[in-house]
Amino acid sequence: MIVSEIAGAKREILVQAYQLTSTAILRALRDAHAHGVDVEAILDRTMARKRYGTAEYLRLAGMPVWIDSEVAIAHNKLMIIDGIMVITGSFNLTKAAQDRNAENLLVLEDPALAAKYRANWERRRAASARYASVLPEGPAVQE
Repeated sequence: MIVSEIAGAKREILVQAYQLTSTAILRALRDAHAHGVDVEAILDRTMARKRYGTAEYLRLAGMPVWIDSEVAIAHNKLMIIDGIMVITGSFNLTKAAQDRNAENLLVLEDPALAAKYRANWERRRAASARYASVLPEGPAVQE
């Protein structure tokens, strides 16, 4: 369902993710970006620690990535698509969530609700550091 909604995006996808390791979702985001959709992601600090992890994958594909590390856990699980659709729920964007867990997922088409989620997304981005790259000694972020 998430991959289908990403594929239907026309202008913009804003992501907030605690865990984002689903290869199908990552590929869909990459493909959307390659087709001209603006894609930006705010990730939990754990997504910036792996040399070939999620933050690096998105960065190398040309998408801006932000690391929300001012909070203990950036536990958000959501996407805002084209300013009208919100995808959220307990569903971490992982294969385990899809295949092994009991999860819930809401897909809501409501521009007013999407605007509220976007305002929160922008507040979290303002509190986050832009992801630059992972170096052998660890993640690098720039202010």
